Amino acid sequence: MTQYILRRFISMIVTLWLIITVTFALMHAVPGSPFEKDGKNSNPTAVQNMMEFYHLDKPISTQYLLYLKSLLSLDLGPSIGHFPDTVNSMINRGFPVSFKLGIVSILISIVTGIALGTVAALRQNRMIDYFAMIFAVIGIAVPNFIVATLLIKYVAVEWKLLPVATWGTWKHVVLPALALSTGPLAIIARLTRASMLEVLTADYIETARAKGLSPATIVIKHALRNAVLPVVTLLGALVANVLTGSFVIEKIFAIPGMGKYFVDGINNRDYSLIMGTTVFYSALLVFMMFLVDIAYGLIDPRIKLHRKEG
Repeated sequence: MTQYILRRFISMIVTLWLIITVTFALMHAVPGSPFEKDGKNSNPTAVQNMMEFYHLDKPISTQYLLYLKSLLSLDLGPSIGHFPDTVNSMINRGFPVSFKLGIVSILISIVTGIALGTVAALRQNRMIDYFAMIFAVIGIAVPNFIVATLLIKYVAVEWKLLPVATWGTWKHVVLPALALSTGPLAIIARLTRASMLEVLTADYIETARAKGLSPATIVIKHALRNAVLPVVTLLGALVANVLTGSFVIEKIFAIPGMGKYFVDGINNRDYSLIMGTTVFYSALLVFMMFLVDIAYGLIDPRIKLHRKEG
């Protein structure tokens, strides 16, 4: 296990370095300057001073090395568009909001998706099975920003059940969390149903039935534990989908999270903010993928970690 963790740690470092390098290169390959306003430069002297302050007057290779050096001390640099704010302070303000929204969305997706997929498998070719699969197809096909618009129009504006936007109480979390969770929920439901149908025909399930175990024990203790393995494997990608999808949802619902800063960074060509949010989310997602690998082995003890010989 120690060797496996060490290999995965090295792999995470390499992955992060590649993401940083590619993002840095792409960002500087786009023509233009962050100090341009409506396509025109401001005062040349002021622009030159700003270029020197942010090290943008130096060669690309020097800028790259300076940025890597600052990352080693966990310093993401000052923001260009929100000076004198630093990227670190902006993440400290925005990430707790995005994290709360993301956690609620993921919990809704996992709990509801697994429950819906399990019931659909147990009631195969019945009304609830058809309903679950129709919902799953719609959830996958319809983008979350469309769902968000419909929720705002009907639930918030016409029915006046929940607030339209902004952030504050738990009521402000419901609509954006539902909009974010529809896609992952549908995927989990379909995957759980397919996996449960396969597991329910396995020999050990037939043996459990022959022993006289109750249907609830068979489903929860034996079938569901193995059926959720593909879901656990997919969690890393689903978390990435929820977090990146939250950028658009946060903008729609005027939520003061990371999405607002990321979109502002792109609009303002704020190099430090774009790089900082990208590096932060990349580190978070790579770490979560590592946790998924560990969880996969814990859920199914038959899965062992082998070191390749030679």
